[in-house]
Amino acid sequence: MKTVKIALLGIGNVGGGVYRILNEDKASIGHREGLACEIKYVLVRDVNKPRDLDFPKSLLTDDFNVILDDDEIEIVAEFMGGIHPAKEYMIECMKKGKSVVTANKEVIAKHWPDLNRAAKENGVGLFFEPSVAGGIPILKTLWTSMQGNDIESIYGIINGTTNYILSRMTDEGLTYEAALNDAKKLGYAEPDPTNDVEGYDATYKLSILASLAFHAKVPVEKIYVEGISGISPIDIDYAKELGYVIKLLAIGKKNGETIEVRVHPTMIKKTHPLASVNGAYNAVFIKGSAVGGLMLYGQGAGRMPTASAAVSDIISATNPANFKYTTFENTYETPKCLNFKNDWECGYYIRVSVHDRPGVLASLAAVFGQHMVSIQSVIQTGQREDQVPLRIVTHLAKEQSVKQTIEAIKALDGVIQVDSLIRVEDDI
Repeated sequence: MKTVKIALLGIGNVGGGVYRILNEDKASIGHREGLACEIKYVLVRDVNKPRDLDFPKSLLTDDFNVILDDDEIEIVAEFMGGIHPAKEYMIECMKKGKSVVTANKEVIAKHWPDLNRAAKENGVGLFFEPSVAGGIPILKTLWTSMQGNDIESIYGIINGTTNYILSRMTDEGLTYEAALNDAKKLGYAEPDPTNDVEGYDATYKLSILASLAFHAKVPVEKIYVEGISGISPIDIDYAKELGYVIKLLAIGKKNGETIEVRVHPTMIKKTHPLASVNGAYNAVFIKGSAVGGLMLYGQGAGRMPTASAAVSDIISATNPANFKYTTFENTYETPKCLNFKNDWECGYYIRVSVHDRPGVLASLAAVFGQHMVSIQSVIQTGQREDQVPLRIVTHLAKEQSVKQTIEAIKALDGVIQVDSLIRVEDDI
């Protein structure tokens, strides 16, 4: 049996899960894989800090150089998070001939070119399956199972926090604030939830997914992002009436050399498989030229699901035959042949509060017509004093035309405010 010695950088949520799996499933991993994965070091900031795991304190070190200079260490698994010093530690390890496994989506999304180069130049592996969608093997699927396809589109629910919040709002009628507070109590949301609820976490993940799917580096900066903090129970109820469910979707589409990538709340038909993905679960729906529609579903966050993906990568990293490097141009510069589209086409749901006066609806319709945005339906529901809420659903329209329409509407006499704008994806 082959023995492989490993160092963990961090022993928090995911690192702790990896430690548990490698110790509790040691016999079965040895039986299935012919491997003995031995953790030799765990890098921590404070070796004396109390921890919820029962493991030998002799493994702990606060000196990264002890790991770096130990030639017995073949694999380093990084679970520190953040950009610095995680990026520098990983590159230094690869320069020393050690393969790297990481769950760090931000550092991969923002600094993949440097990490990929270091891995390739030093003949080591760089593995990052746990960086996207927790325990769902979506990256391995894109790397090794979809070679016979040109991938046309990706639609992902890839942030468990926002999916939990929207599910509670949909199923129980909670306000955004109440659902967020519950998510914090259950540990689904951080004390500062900005990274999740404003869509940044999903943006990092989409950058990685779209790059692998479309065989082209998709920079984070090219992704449109909008979070869920503006979603109200009113919009969720109206969506239900129209036969839709609201999800925070990460969307990627490729047509020739044109790519569109965006993260935002989206109305999808309640009959679509993605609409039934609730709670903290994740799912990714892929359309391939040969396979057609394919959806992977499972736990997208949490200690053990993410640790499951990390352990799979650690096992893969023991075999150089599994080392893969990007064959597309993986640089910080956007390839000149690619066009990143910011004027995509979809349907739109717009909720507007107006004064109850003759001619207001006609002036609204005129503005839509001036900007070439075709209205599918207008619904008036209820009335408060002289205020009337209008729900407008458009046919397919261009993003920039709709934004111009919204700005023009805000300036109309008789319009109190534009309450919400949510994109509608019917053709998934």
